Amino acid sequence: MALVRILVDGYSLLHDWPALAPGRARHSAAARDELIAVLTRYQDVAGTPITIFFDGMGAPAGLPKPHSTRQVEVLYSRQGQTADQMIERATHRFQPYGEVLAVTNDVAERETVLSLGGMASSCGNFIITVEGALGEQSEDLERHNREERQRFLRRGDPRKK
Repeated sequence: MALVRILVDGYSLLHDWPALAPGRARHSAAARDELIAVLTRYQDVAGTPITIFFDGMGAPAGLPKPHSTRQVEVLYSRQGQTADQMIERATHRFQPYGEVLAVTNDVAERETVLSLGGMASSCGNFIITVEGALGEQSEDLERHNREERQRFLRRGDPRKK
């Protein structure tokens, strides 16, 4: 079955990724924004939609409503609800459309997702995947720019003709 969405426990991933937003509190807006930015870049590379779930009582006060798209969705749990519960519900709801990948360090949550027919990854493994994909993209862009620069130099500057 095809992978239809990646479901991320946002704070679980932030706590396992110290290189992301160094010096920032793991529950800070800056750390959340950095995570969202990196996962948006990863979604551009991977092509699989991502939903990022944050525990809390809705979005923190004074926080502008996050701009969610079909490709990268950002959700905050309501009072009395956890990100884990939201991930489980999403796993169940996406089941008819294909598999989901849940990213969390909560072993019990990963087992629950697996029992619902989804796939699960630890945060550490997912970080390796994300960093590898973004690194490959960066190398591809550098190679492409080098080739274009060389092609331009071989043809000469059209402004000088």
